[in-house]
Amino acid sequence: MKKPVVLVVMDGVGLGDKGPGDAVFHAKTPNLCNLLKNNPHTQLKAHGDAVGLPTDEDMGNSEVGHNALGCGQIYAQGAKLVGVNIQSGEIFRSAAWQELTDWCRDGGAMHFLGLLSDGNVHSHIDHLIALIRQAKKEGIRRVFCHILLDGRDVPATSALQYVEQLEGVLAELNDETFCGRIASGGGRMYITMDRYEADWDMVKRGFDCHVHGIGRAFPDAKTAIETYRDETGCIDQDLHEFVITENGQPVGAVQPGDSFILFNFRGDRALEISRAMDDPDFDKFDRGDFHDVKYAGMLEYDGDAHIPSRFLVEPPCITNTLTELLVEHGINEFALSETQKFGHVTYFWNGNRSGKVSEELETYVEIPSDNCPFNEKPAMKCVEIADCLIEAMESRKYGFLRCNFPNGDMVGHTGVFDAVVESMEALDKQLGRIIEAAERLGYTLLVTADHGNADVMLEKNKKGEYQVRTAHSLSPVPFVMLGGEGTLKAPQPGLGLANVAATVAELLEIPAPDCWEPSLLA
Repeated sequence: MKKPVVLVVMDGVGLGDKGPGDAVFHAKTPNLCNLLKNNPHTQLKAHGDAVGLPTDEDMGNSEVGHNALGCGQIYAQGAKLVGVNIQSGEIFRSAAWQELTDWCRDGGAMHFLGLLSDGNVHSHIDHLIALIRQAKKEGIRRVFCHILLDGRDVPATSALQYVEQLEGVLAELNDETFCGRIASGGGRMYITMDRYEADWDMVKRGFDCHVHGIGRAFPDAKTAIETYRDETGCIDQDLHEFVITENGQPVGAVQPGDSFILFNFRGDRALEISRAMDDPDFDKFDRGDFHDVKYAGMLEYDGDAHIPSRFLVEPPCITNTLTELLVEHGINEFALSETQKFGHVTYFWNGNRSGKVSEELETYVEIPSDNCPFNEKPAMKCVEIADCLIEAMESRKYGFLRCNFPNGDMVGHTGVFDAVVESMEALDKQLGRIIEAAERLGYTLLVTADHGNADVMLEKNKKGEYQVRTAHSLSPVPFVMLGGEGTLKAPQPGLGLANVAATVAELLEIPAPDCWEPSLLA
């Protein structure tokens, strides 16, 4: 084996247009700039068909990005996978769909929970509408929608357009045989969609709202959203929970004999609410009187832990991952991040696999994330990540090391430009330390990103005015090599994140599987 290889993933750091919203460009990042200036580098596509999503209008995300990085292949993902199943009708022939419709057809209600947008990162409103239409077709008489407001993968205050679209569909379907209504909701970063067990109180707020109808009462979703905006000035993702009521009672509290479907397809922010809904031994909070409810997810969000027990669409079977190849060749691996992205360098990297391929050859380290708005501590845990990575490099135990710095993505999602600039500058200082360690210890260092975000912090509205952007971008991402032999292919349309695995294998002088995308080495 030649030099050991270190891969640094700067989460959410794309190559932007250097305009007023490009926080990566406006930050002082001498180490990244020198790395790009003085070493072989190229650009990689990190969205659309390069990561298995339906079209090039679909933003990449950390999950599909790390799937592609870790397996060297392009699999149908998320929206594309669900869309194919809906179009073919396969989803409605699934055992889970048939069980849930049978369960609630005679008097029960079917509940749908998920992110109400067309962001295509966690969900798509078209999938929800298809499920509602099929429910009516199959004789379900009552449907309730529990909507999570986005403002993160779509414009920050766009919730009302999706509410109006959904309300229009429900009005079209409602008749003497069917009643569909919005029953509850709230911002995705305030209720329900926690991940990596960072804030179970957030999940409890959502569970109590959606299941028991506990929350501030409003006559309809539009009034709730407009009232909260007027009172707090919050963007959609941060709005508090609300419950739609009539005569002082929630219109859609969950009852025994009901069915409940989470229509999100992305796994990380679906796991905790799925456990609360589906685990008979759940103990993270008191669920109150909750029984005889059938629950299913859009996908199986954790294939090893089988969460949830019922799901509508079979996940892609990702095999021949980089980790499997390195284990086959007896190479020790090291994976590191803080809590917010730990699952990305482990579970998603290994092809949606919870456990290790080899307990002997793989080492995982998770640094606990701070439980606070990330714009308040924009450096996040980048110092601790760099400390830990350099210590692992100095141990000389590992042939391949990977880490994820979440700053560009997690702070980018707050929409606070100055905080994002600060986060990039903090990350750059730690990148400088890693560069020094790689040169001192004789490592090949690869630096890339999984998608863009911090590079596009502003966008123009219909009036041509700039507004805050909190979503991922469609920008390419950098790929830089320091200390490796050879050069890299010039930027070209066919190069994407899936080309990285074969590059690592070639640097380690290991033959890549034929099913992988080719190496980036020229």
